[in-house]
Amino acid sequence: MRRALLLLLVLVAGGGWLIAGAGGDLRREHVTSAGVPLDVVHPAADGRRPGVVVAHGFSGSAKLMAPFGDTLAARGYTVVLLDFSGHGATTHPLPDQTASTDASTRALQSDLTAAVTRLRSLPDVDPARIALVGHSMGAGAVTRYAAAHPDITATVAISLPNAVVASAERPARLLTVVGALEFPGFREAATTVAAQRADRELKVVAGVEHITVLYAPETHRATVDWLDRALGGPFDDDAVPFPGRRLAGAALLGLAFLLGFYPLAARLGERRTAPPRARITVTAVATGAAVTRARITVTAVATGAAVVGALTARLLPTTAFPLAIGGYVAAYAAVTGVLLLLYAIRRGHHTPERPTHPRVLTVVPYAVVAIAVPVHLGMTNALPAGARWWLLPIIWAAFALLAYAAERATGGDPVALLAVAAVFVTVLAAAALTGLTHGFVVLVLVPLIGLLLWQTLWSVFLNRFAVPTWVIALTGSIVVTWPLAVTLPLTG
Repeated sequence: MRRALLLLLVLVAGGGWLIAGAGGDLRREHVTSAGVPLDVVHPAADGRRPGVVVAHGFSGSAKLMAPFGDTLAARGYTVVLLDFSGHGATTHPLPDQTASTDASTRALQSDLTAAVTRLRSLPDVDPARIALVGHSMGAGAVTRYAAAHPDITATVAISLPNAVVASAERPARLLTVVGALEFPGFREAATTVAAQRADRELKVVAGVEHITVLYAPETHRATVDWLDRALGGPFDDDAVPFPGRRLAGAALLGLAFLLGFYPLAARLGERRTAPPRARITVTAVATGAAVTRARITVTAVATGAAVVGALTARLLPTTAFPLAIGGYVAAYAAVTGVLLLLYAIRRGHHTPERPTHPRVLTVVPYAVVAIAVPVHLGMTNALPAGARWWLLPIIWAAFALLAYAAERATGGDPVALLAVAAVFVTVLAAAALTGLTHGFVVLVLVPLIGLLLWQTLWSVFLNRFAVPTWVIALTGSIVVTWPLAVTLPLTG
């Protein structure tokens, strides 16, 4: 027990040190300008320097782009990172769910105007030397802004979604960056735009895709090298800091919460003397073939339920929720959960559960803290703002229903639970590829898979003890729900 406690303390201390030390002695402040939340990062040295506005992508935030603030400020630039409409700490919605209408374009450009205006007003910034850096949706926005404002000295577009925002006439001095593992459309857009003018370049970063390109040291080196050449730098000789420092700290904190969950569950619950409910992997007469058949049956039922859920979710009123993609995904989870639960009820074999001691419910707020704290401190904004406060419990209820149905249908069998999760992700990806929901879903499948694996692992822990099915469902589902509810854009 002492060794486990020591390990947890080391993980927490290590994670805290990595996060707290990111950026070194840079000066930071958080302000709001024209309703746009801004994080301002100043170099340690005094004097007037060039300024850079950094813009995040769809479902991102200023916090997600914080490593670029560290990199650029360490090289002598004053940096402003913004939360676009519908994102991060802002309560102003994005006009549409895909950021593709003229209204959304105007909103993003207005947000950039607020950020650039604030940057130019800072006493340590030379207003004649301003550059822009953006990722994905933000890459399109900064490229469009630079094309309309020739006074922008240089631009870096990372994972540019399409080529329509640039032409052979403008913008000048544009670097396009793309991960070698990104979908072909991103590579094509970056290549096309870079080839339009002699003062543009293309940088392909090996071994990364749409999200990990943000943490690749090569991406950061290419960005500062491009801006140094355009703006007359470098303005500081400091080395480029490791971009994944905050992410590594968040990983250590998450691991600490993960490892701490088992002793917490053991202390609050009671070790089972028999398999939980009607687990299909352990029965007195089960054979290997019988177990396999049972798992295949559950997987087939889950597949049918998920297909029906994906098709009907588009028709339900939840699609009008002011949260991009969130309404569809919540409906998809709820319909799939209802159908899977009906199968579980018809299948029977549900063992009545003993009354729940109130102390067991402690695992639910623990799960909230375990996902929200590492994500907020080391990755992206994880504090609900505006309408997210009432959207969060609705989406949580939908995923809790799905988790409860999966627990009932599988009897808590980890292999079967993983199969249900795999079906859920696969059908959701198919829905995105066929136009039933936003194609952005495909870009975040890896994080979603990670969250579902986390949920399954906690189910394994809780199923070892006398924890009721509904508590397991609430605890596991919040791990998936919280990141969705706080990162998907608010829409109006």
